[in-house]
Amino acid sequence: MLLLLLVIVVPAPAYAQQEQPPLVRVGTEGTYPPFSFHDPQTQELTGYDIEVVKAIGAKAGWRLEFVETQWDAIFPALDAQRIDLVANQVSRNPERAAKYGLSSTYTYSRGVIVRRTGDDRIKSTADLSGRTTAQSSTSNWAKVARDAGAKVEAVEGFAQAAALLQQGRVDAIVNDNIAVLDYLATTGSKDVEIAGDAGQAGSEQVLALRQADAALLSQANQAIDALKADGTLRGISEKYFKADVSVRDGGAADLSEGRGPRSTWDVLRSTAWPMFVGLVKVTVPLTALSFAIGLALALLVALARISPYRVLSGLARAFISVIRGTPLLLQLFIVFYGLPQIGLKFPPFTAAVIAFSLNVAGYAAEVIRSAILSVPRGQFEAASTIGFGYAQTLRRIVLPQAARTAVPPLSNTLLSLLKDTSLGSVVLLTELFRESQLAAAESNEFLALYSFAGLYYWVVCVALSAAQKRLETRLNRYVIA
Repeated sequence: MLLLLLVIVVPAPAYAQQEQPPLVRVGTEGTYPPFSFHDPQTQELTGYDIEVVKAIGAKAGWRLEFVETQWDAIFPALDAQRIDLVANQVSRNPERAAKYGLSSTYTYSRGVIVRRTGDDRIKSTADLSGRTTAQSSTSNWAKVARDAGAKVEAVEGFAQAAALLQQGRVDAIVNDNIAVLDYLATTGSKDVEIAGDAGQAGSEQVLALRQADAALLSQANQAIDALKADGTLRGISEKYFKADVSVRDGGAADLSEGRGPRSTWDVLRSTAWPMFVGLVKVTVPLTALSFAIGLALALLVALARISPYRVLSGLARAFISVIRGTPLLLQLFIVFYGLPQIGLKFPPFTAAVIAFSLNVAGYAAEVIRSAILSVPRGQFEAASTIGFGYAQTLRRIVLPQAARTAVPPLSNTLLSLLKDTSLGSVVLLTELFRESQLAAAESNEFLALYSFAGLYYWVVCVALSAAQKRLETRLNRYVIA
């Protein structure tokens, strides 16, 4: 009784009565230095935009969770409520202002045209007509290039665009002058140069939120105003650019020191472990779980496909046709970005498992069906004469024999699935290949890093092929020659 009175009378501790700060999920690329990238030494997400949004979060009382994805997937993620705001040098324009809540400006920059060194054919936006540029397809700079009459080749980030320009695959790039200067200072590249301004008076960068999140937008604006007033934004800006880009005409950014180029060996050494972690934590579990679930679904679909009931057979044929007739990437986008619009919202890993499992089921069902049909019809008849039912015949007679036929093609499906997990980054998963992309965007060592990622995939595929051989040997052990 005394304990009960103490519980009622004694007030709860102050921390229990306080509301927990709101969690705000911040969408960013992580591959766009100097604004959003991974520190080559610590592998931590950093950059000008990252420090700015951290300062805004601290001022507004937010708890921040950073979600990395490709630029072209950022706004779909915002629309699907996978993230709450975008902090990735989002340029203010009328189209975005009509659809999203845009914060107060925290960066002022200008667009520039980048060309191969010495290519005098391109000097201004007028020279882009009929030529090809490389841009993130949904960026403001892509619109500038299209308005100038250029054909836009979609890329993930500036580093990839610069590589295409150096290789002569595109004619020019339109991008933020700060990003271009940082690239030139960091890589020391003499292969590309700034041809001139992109014809705009200037560009304003903002945070992008959903229009329905008016309270969150108000908090962001108040925080930005306060950070400008107390000099925090100026300090962050001068740390990265040696100029105050948080105000209009705050001076030209000085990036002459850059972050300094690193040797290929240093890049590989610092990236090998994060890539291995991505392999062990995401790629392998995603492959194993998706294949196991997909195989179980494939068996059910295969049995429905050979069923004498037309409805079951028709549904199975339709499922196989849809899965095999649409791209896996489209299926991932539908599950992750489309289904939330009808109330079905899954975490990134779960959504990836669903999409990959359905894809495996669509292809493996036909493999299993053909393997079952390869078992002589007499086996069914013999089983029925000794009193076996349909399920018992499948389990004890038919499927063990069909397994011998199905193992090689199913192993190919497994190997394809392992490699297809590299698409996981579009649904916000940081798997093996995404780790190599993050490192390549910061270092521009595309050949070395992508080859090293390929080595990881190859080693796992060799191990799976060896396991396949052992399984085939085991299944053939009781076969009479």
